[in-house]
Amino acid sequence: MTVTAKAPPVSDERLSKPRVLDRLVVRPEIGAALGALLVFVFFSAATEQFLSLAGAATWLDDASTLGIMAVAVALLMIGGEFDLSAGVMTASTALVTAILSTQLGVNVWLALLISLAFALGVGALNGWLVMRTGLPSFIVTLGSFLALQGLNLGVTRLVTGSVQVSGMRDTAGYESAGYLFASTFPVFGQEFYVSIVWWVLFTAVAAILLVGTKFGNWIFAVGGAAMSSRAVGVPVLRTKVVLFMTTAFAAWLVGSINILRFTSVQANQGIGLEFQYIIAAVIGGCLLTGGFGSALGAAIGALIFGMARQGIVYANWNSDWFQLFLGVMLLSAVLVNNVLRRRAERVRR
Repeated sequence: MTVTAKAPPVSDERLSKPRVLDRLVVRPEIGAALGALLVFVFFSAATEQFLSLAGAATWLDDASTLGIMAVAVALLMIGGEFDLSAGVMTASTALVTAILSTQLGVNVWLALLISLAFALGVGALNGWLVMRTGLPSFIVTLGSFLALQGLNLGVTRLVTGSVQVSGMRDTAGYESAGYLFASTFPVFGQEFYVSIVWWVLFTAVAAILLVGTKFGNWIFAVGGAAMSSRAVGVPVLRTKVVLFMTTAFAAWLVGSINILRFTSVQANQGIGLEFQYIIAAVIGGCLLTGGFGSALGAAIGALIFGMARQGIVYANWNSDWFQLFLGVMLLSAVLVNNVLRRRAERVRR
């Protein structure tokens, strides 16, 4: 009687459970999370004030409005586009609200709605122009940046005779609107600004939208290969217009927080902040080429900004070092993101 040995079962690597390291690598925000941990440990060791509740309230507040914008910009970058008008838009929406309320006597809530409509209109126009003309979003939104900057200065000076609008505290509806956008809440006796809550909520909604909905799949698709996406039925025009409108909405939210908190706004505010939003998104795992990134990572990138900027102050260092920090972080993030993307592509195969 001949006994035939059984061949060992052939394992299918597609059915094997992925290793923990492989599961982590496919997450774009893993590099930013490690960077945030290093920055936190470094400044915690450098100064005791950084770890206090007052210190945490300061660097979280610093990161909050930057984080709201960074998350919106990250979604747009994943979709393959840029918005250089994002920084100036925060000032534009604040100016619309302030001029309507202080100069024309409009209730703050109505002024906020009008400024929101203005922001969404500019965002929709940016997206439509990019898609219909085929021009790079860099060029289209650079034009929007210059146009908004001119409007901010020209209209403000025409209406008020200066480049500043103030007096929001005396307007109708300020108290209730200020409670929603600019109030504080206690945590173990320390006051934290509500902008932190807005940041967390905005990040959560964006993260769920990006990884848990059909629209999130469309964002990755149009950023990775717009022509192929259109061929399989992805509404490329609608997706990118909505992304530009999302960035405009975030700018309105930040502008509203700022004008209701500080009760005044300068016509030249926001200039240059668009690069900080992009840097935070890149530190958070977004690629400049589109199709790869994370909303949570962008929020972590903003957190790194806040911790570093305030940590340098607490350590009594010259604030000029912050620019060096930004440069090093940006270059490091680009290199790490490219490595993680290639590793993630190999894991997914």
